[in-house]
Amino acid sequence: MSKYLIKSGRVIDPANNRDDVLDILIEDGIVTAVDKNITAVAEEIDAGGKVVAPGLVDMHVHLRDPGRTDEETIETGLRAAVKGGFTSIACMPNTDPVADSASVIEYIKRQAANVGFGNVYPIGAITHGLAGERLSEMGELIQAGVVGFSDDGKCVMNSQLMRRALEYAKMWDKPVISHAEECYLAHGGQIHEGYWSTVLGLKGIPAAAEEVIIARDILLAELTGGKLHIAHISTAGSVELVRRAKEKGINVTCEATPHHLTLTDENLKEYNTNFKVNPPLRTQADVDALHQGLKDGVIDAIASDHAPHARHEKEMEFDYAPFGMIGLETTLSVILTDLVEAGILSLGDAIAKMSIGPAKILGIKKGSIATGAVAEIILIDTKAILEVNALKFESKSINTPYARRQLKGVVTDVFSGGKHIIKDRVIIEGCDETPVVFDAYKSDR
Repeated sequence: MSKYLIKSGRVIDPANNRDDVLDILIEDGIVTAVDKNITAVAEEIDAGGKVVAPGLVDMHVHLRDPGRTDEETIETGLRAAVKGGFTSIACMPNTDPVADSASVIEYIKRQAANVGFGNVYPIGAITHGLAGERLSEMGELIQAGVVGFSDDGKCVMNSQLMRRALEYAKMWDKPVISHAEECYLAHGGQIHEGYWSTVLGLKGIPAAAEEVIIARDILLAELTGGKLHIAHISTAGSVELVRRAKEKGINVTCEATPHHLTLTDENLKEYNTNFKVNPPLRTQADVDALHQGLKDGVIDAIASDHAPHARHEKEMEFDYAPFGMIGLETTLSVILTDLVEAGILSLGDAIAKMSIGPAKILGIKKGSIATGAVAEIILIDTKAILEVNALKFESKSINTPYARRQLKGVVTDVFSGGKHIIKDRVIIEGCDETPVVFDAYKSDR
């Protein structure tokens, strides 16, 4: 029988309104007590000076598996996730083949189970092959285990299809996740349309390309009563649209990414393709609006939009480099450094947006430290410094815009599925207490 006693940590568990110095007892993987001054014969973990939080939930991850295992595998994605404090992740369906059939969903679940730690929740495609022409077999995908639907990476331009998707998903109380991008307005765009696109001579993507679709999808959510979630919201106008929809009682939620919360289009002035992302980095006014949206509850979740790309693909002329950046191993530290330390968001609210917030949207029982539940817990040293060196990441890809930055806040220990899988920053393979050197050499990528 395994017993762990996490002693004297600051337990921040927004789902249960806890923010206090407490002990947590874990017996055979189950949280059996959360209280002050627990005594037990158990392996003791000193959490003094650390924050103890629920395992984080990232509702927007690209694992590239099946199809592009040179960029990421389910195993390396899970390793990156837990290293960054995410014990549960939802993976987007734009794989090859697309996750639009039960067989692909079952493959993802089987591969995740083989890893032995972390929780993977597949998102099914809204349309076959992400082609936007006919709906996927949504009932079959539900039976296979998807927790939501999205054509992320592409927008469902056909309004009638989007309406039907919301109606069908409503039958199972699942969210439809909108990649909001009017493709004709955005066509050929590389960065945000504005001052910097003019200076750099790059074709712009106007804010309206995002806002037009958000407005449409909100109207469709109102029409159908379906559960609409807006992915990677990036403009001030989008925040305002969601705010008004929520005030009207429409069933809509949204997420923001760490990069849209901390970077602007000015960061692109050196043509560094690691800053090229879709939707694009916007202006400081947009960033300020996102901050306000986080504070007043318009934005429900923070998600990484982890999008690995091979090094040779990113090292191309700006126009030809793919959109996307990785984020599983930096999201928490970026938020702690640039939002919490800066006084924009409280520590409790930051943890809520990365735990119970996304868990509620996906309808999964994660994101809290509940007595009687399987232990999904992380320990964070909020004073420790993470020097961002992607060559030391667990992810197979290195396309991060935060390279060489010093960020505050490091995950030291992780319990997932009741198992102690990270101990003092080291992943313990299969919990056999054997440290695994996984990031030994990446310079050939």
